Amino acid sequence: MQKITPFLWFDGHVEEAVNFYVSVFKNAHIKSMNRMGDGGPVMSASFELEGQHFHAFNGGPMYQFSPAISLFVNCYSQEEVDDLWEKLSTGGEKSRCGWLKDKYGLSWQIIPTVLGELLQGKDRERAQRVMQAMLTMGKLDIKGLEEA
Repeated sequence: MQKITPFLWFDGHVEEAVNFYVSVFKNAHIKSMNRMGDGGPVMSASFELEGQHFHAFNGGPMYQFSPAISLFVNCYSQEEVDDLWEKLSTGGEKSRCGWLKDKYGLSWQIIPTVLGELLQGKDRERAQRVMQAMLTMGKLDIKGLEEA
């Protein structure tokens, strides 16, 4: 069992949100959906995305998601970046530097793993060019980062 599990608070959309997230990621499944009464709305759910466990709760409008907490997704190819960027931003909001907000207000960072390698490399001038290139991008472009 995972010691620390993100707990996501939704305003009436737990079942829809969990089904959406599970549909976006290839290695994902719902562990449980707990309904209020017989056939009532889903009050809480447990699910897994790419080996990460989550709990979700239908808590109401008192709290909203904030970009101060985001889910960072390591992507191994441009194809994966493109796919997740489009799916997760549908109905939401695309931002800069690989950040987006999904239709439920949850913030995500869709980041190619090569970015960390380029930023932490020994060539500090290149790392600075990569950083400057990244700052001009919405969805991150691996080829553009590597050419910087």
